[in-house]
Amino acid sequence: MSTHTRLTDLTVRLADTALVTAPFHLADGARLDSYFDEYRLAADPELLRDTATAMADLVPSDARLLAGIELGGVPLVVALSAATGLPAVFLRRRPKGYGSRRQIEGASFTGRRTVIVDDVVRSGGQLLAMARILRMAGAPVTDALCVLERPLGGRALLAEHNVTLNSLLTEADLPTPRKGGAE
Repeated sequence: MSTHTRLTDLTVRLADTALVTAPFHLADGARLDSYFDEYRLAADPELLRDTATAMADLVPSDARLLAGIELGGVPLVVALSAATGLPAVFLRRRPKGYGSRRQIEGASFTGRRTVIVDDVVRSGGQLLAMARILRMAGAPVTDALCVLERPLGGRALLAEHNVTLNSLLTEADLPTPRKGGAE
């Protein structure tokens, strides 16, 4: 089976499993008519493994660490870490309020070229904020990776801050979403 055929098959499987036509409200108050449900992807072990395997080809060869953003990026970064052999860290939006009080958990990250991983990129604001946190902590970030890129300016915003976005799929790659909410 060719790489193109495998990606086409994976795209159909991702759409069948995780693309939902139902209202979805963004943090900025905007509303989408369909959304990518990363929890459905993460809940399907075969689909998660196959997605991570496909994403592994997008990881730069000089990357030394993967960073998953809570919550959607965490299962992806765990699967991608297993597929690539690269260690991982997990990023909270805010430092934990108790215990370690850390915002970054996992492997040692200082000085390691880091790729940020998330499920969907829209405006790029969340990825940019996480890149800044990692950079301030000593982890050079020049790349980000996502399953799905929606054309809402994220690629351009990240590029302005020297972060290259690599997406497995864009919104244009997806077939028509299925109807309904969670099963």
